[in-house]
Amino acid sequence: MTTQEVTDLLKKAYGDEIETVMNYLTNSIVLEGVSAEEVRESLETDIQEELNHAEMLGQRLKQLDERPPASYDFEARQESLQPPENSTDVLSVINGVLDAEEDAIETYRELVSAARDADDPVTEDLAVTVLSDEEAHRTEFRGFKREYDEN
Repeated sequence: MTTQEVTDLLKKAYGDEIETVMNYLTNSIVLEGVSAEEVRESLETDIQEELNHAEMLGQRLKQLDERPPASYDFEARQESLQPPENSTDVLSVINGVLDAEEDAIETYRELVSAARDADDPVTEDLAVTVLSDEEAHRTEFRGFKREYDEN
């Protein structure tokens, strides 16, 4: 892997984190109903963590003499995380979060490998840290899904 591959993955991850913030925020606002409360609260908490991830990725790009992507560079990809038509459809949001977390986990694993191959231990360490957070989010939302599947 080259440094360019590392920066390409950093930029992808940055865009994904910003898109996740937008979708988590929107879903936390539009979800309603008794069963939505715990999921909404979790999304609200995760918004700041995802924003922190984006900030760390952007700072790393800056350290590598690259510019973080801006809105014109952005291509939305999180189809399954779009807010549901039915604002009480909590399960669709849970499934969307799980899809987004799986995508993030895959990206950060690729980034760990690319950074290792490019002899970039700083980026590798950053990717491992964020990967751990994303795996924790996935675990939490897997629990929410199990609760819904049991009811």
